[in-house]
Amino acid sequence: MRRKSLSGAACPIARTLDVIGDWWSLLIVRDALRGMRRFGEFEKSLGVSKNILTQRLRALVSQGILERAAAADGGAYREYHLTAKGRGLFQVLVALGQWGQENVSGPAGRRMILVDRKHRQPVRKLEVRAGDGRLLAPGETMMARLD
Repeated sequence: MRRKSLSGAACPIARTLDVIGDWWSLLIVRDALRGMRRFGEFEKSLGVSKNILTQRLRALVSQGILERAAAADGGAYREYHLTAKGRGLFQVLVALGQWGQENVSGPAGRRMILVDRKHRQPVRKLEVRAGDGRLLAPGETMMARLD
């Protein structure tokens, strides 16, 4: 069954899901944010088949989320580096992780939480705020046309 393209949708959430809406793509970006660069690193971390990983990496490169570059050590391998567009997914992954921490139970003894690397303190929960700084709840927002 082929997936319907959402690239022409007016809703930015739908268009975003068209680009990064499968779990492998988000997990690749997660690992790239953690510093992984090489195909073998992604393959080992994710346990994904080579053909699926190849497809997802190509798609992320074609969407401008990752770029291929020569290996930093001068080796023959190519590396994958996040672009500014890819680094912009950091907040999305933090929000998903925080939601999962609160709502999806994990294996016993394997709980993880995002912490500040420098101070080793938990990261505050992401908040949606109005231009004037007010905290907004879901019922206090809406999508509006910009034209």
